[in-house]
Amino acid sequence: MNVESLAEEFARNVAAQTDAIMRGDSKAGNKCARRYTAAFKKLRDHGEAGRDALAALFAHPRMDVRVYAAVFLLSERPEQARPVLEEAAKGEGLIPFEASQALKHWNAGTWSLDVD
Repeated sequence: MNVESLAEEFARNVAAQTDAIMRGDSKAGNKCARRYTAAFKKLRDHGEAGRDALAALFAHPRMDVRVYAAVFLLSERPEQARPVLEEAAKGEGLIPFEASQALKHWNAGTWSLDVD
């Protein structure tokens, strides 16, 4: 699978997880989380090309996709990811809260993405 397809897989499953959470379906949400995490790991294996494909999602129309792409790239591309998170954190709701929590931990020096 090429990096663009992997990024699409990541985006599709982030969106599906959010939709599942909003309807109270944690089982479906967890399944989607496993899928976007797997897509991220494959993107990571592609090095810079994979990170570039994930960073392209910073312009995605859905806030949840933008935020999750930024969360997954925060350690490696903070100069690109932080503005995405800062903009999202201005809102209200689950996704802005998640963005604000990522920033909180980043600013405190305790940020860690546990997906190994």
